[in-house]
Amino acid sequence: MAAPLRIQSDWAQALRKDEGEAWLSCHPPGKPTLYGSLTCQGIGQDGIPEVTASEGFIVNEINKKSIHISCPKENASSKFLAPYTTFSRIHSKSITCLDISSGGGLGVSSSTDGSMKIWQASNGELRRVLEGHVFDVNCCRFFPSGLVVLSGGMDAQLKIWSAEDASCVVTFKGHKGGILDTAIVDRGRNVVSGSRDGTARLWDCGRSACLGVIADCGSSINGVAVGAADNSINLGSPEHMPSEREVGTESKMLLLAREDKKLQCLGLQSRQPVFLFVGSDAFNCCTFLSGFLLLAGTQDGNIYQLDVRSPRAPVQVIHRSGAPVLSLLSFRDGFIASQGDGSCFIVQQDLDYLIELTGADCDPVFKVATWEKQIYTCCRDGLVRRYQLSDL
Repeated sequence: MAAPLRIQSDWAQALRKDEGEAWLSCHPPGKPTLYGSLTCQGIGQDGIPEVTASEGFIVNEINKKSIHISCPKENASSKFLAPYTTFSRIHSKSITCLDISSGGGLGVSSSTDGSMKIWQASNGELRRVLEGHVFDVNCCRFFPSGLVVLSGGMDAQLKIWSAEDASCVVTFKGHKGGILDTAIVDRGRNVVSGSRDGTARLWDCGRSACLGVIADCGSSINGVAVGAADNSINLGSPEHMPSEREVGTESKMLLLAREDKKLQCLGLQSRQPVFLFVGSDAFNCCTFLSGFLLLAGTQDGNIYQLDVRSPRAPVQVIHRSGAPVLSLLSFRDGFIASQGDGSCFIVQQDLDYLIELTGADCDPVFKVATWEKQIYTCCRDGLVRRYQLSDL
């Protein structure tokens, strides 16, 4: 990865006025940071500012919501994207999780203000309040139908909600500690949860019953992901005949991001180990990129890319800052990552530059969700930001 470029979080507003300025920096690993600035020389008839960069930086392209900058000396280049809209009225405090429905119409989010809410994805208008968890809600996501929400909380309960009338239709109990992440299997007849109690459990939504403890790690499970395995991967065979209530678990892998610096992969149906990888620090999040490639992020800022077929050594380790990696999401032919220092970026195979989603000023960006060309982020500053990739 090239040296990271950084820009003032509100650069788009700062460069809207004549002689407006915004700061820039480039951080080559192991070398002194290069500092620079952007200055607005005037606004064109199309409403787009004419911007020049100080020595060492070049403005390649600019429009109302994006600016492409390079630092030739360090061979670094980034396109910075400002939010298209910002929703400030959904929650009053830090927003810890969000998701967007499969149709793109609704968002769901949870906050340290103790609430979980469903809102209109286009304008942030509140639609429903989901009440029933005791203490904080740690994670929330839509089922593939877009009509139902799954949530997990510090009360060790997993709940299923109707997005249409806000009723809680199912409550799962069995965990002994707060639920930190969930994953939905196929169309959602089964779901997986990971908890502070060190266990990952498989649940039957139809009968609201636990189908089994898939793993007992003895260490907090911070993130879980379910993915379809490539045919070349041996997932092992189950020791016991799986329940007929298990639907869609065959040929699936389960990935667990653990607090004890371990990343664990198992066959979801077989419960058999596929690999155990030891990282540099606690693993916070994980996701599958394909039937054999995966990503996992650590508390000390490393993003590991691993190949399940040969997991001993990472394919690559991306390190842009020492801030915790808080979320990872497969996107097009690459991925989106967010970190505890407010950075959120898109890596795509076919682009020779990074796309940086700006706006969060050193506040952690906890979660990212996408729908078509729109990207939504939630942040400690209590804001949901929506970015339009058509602005590129």
